[in-house]
Amino acid sequence: MVKTLPQHWTIPLLENGDKLSLYEFERRYNAMPNLKKAELIEGIVYMPAALRFRSHGQPHGWIIAWLGTYEAATLGVALGVEPTVRLDLDNEPQPDAVLLINPEAGGQVRLSDDDYIEGAPELIVEIAASSVAIDLHAKKQAYRRNGVKEYIVWQVLDQKLTWFYLEEGEYLELAADSNGILRSQVFPGLWLGVAELLAGNMQSVLTILQTGLQSPEHVAFVQRLESFA
Repeated sequence: MVKTLPQHWTIPLLENGDKLSLYEFERRYNAMPNLKKAELIEGIVYMPAALRFRSHGQPHGWIIAWLGTYEAATLGVALGVEPTVRLDLDNEPQPDAVLLINPEAGGQVRLSDDDYIEGAPELIVEIAASSVAIDLHAKKQAYRRNGVKEYIVWQVLDQKLTWFYLEEGEYLELAADSNGILRSQVFPGLWLGVAELLAGNMQSVLTILQTGLQSPEHVAFVQRLESFA
């Protein structure tokens, strides 16, 4: 009688730094059901260490509260927290947050039969410890090349938040208005008070967002999205 080895014995484990194809990355990832997060960036496997509270967990929560409020007021957009995104054959990240326009409302992603995002979400947010993080280098390159229209990187330890927007294939830095507010070019009404966010003043962050949600631009955006319904 020939014994069959358990699957986890026959499929190699994912290791940080492995250079893999998308197919092999997914094969190994799926064979490790207890693995919380692994990413394929430019063909290299990255497996983050345990996440600290003040430098990642709490800022991540604040970003989700901000984006979740926008989603609730904007029919036709969807928020995802650490979803797997199949960008291309060398990149399958799990961004800290994505905000996308639903495919049926004219968005640029599609959902695969096995319920993964395929293509580039309109907005991606990453919480980075500092400027040396992969988020500002290999990930930024992959997101730009694949057409992620807006990309926010919050460098928590450096007390800096940068909002990039895609123009003619390059990322440019979004400038704040005279009140220090950043305004999305893709999601009208998605306003961010950067100083307030960096200070952890979420009440003010959400008050500024509410002002954006009441703007004529947001009203027109919602009406356009609803026309697809």
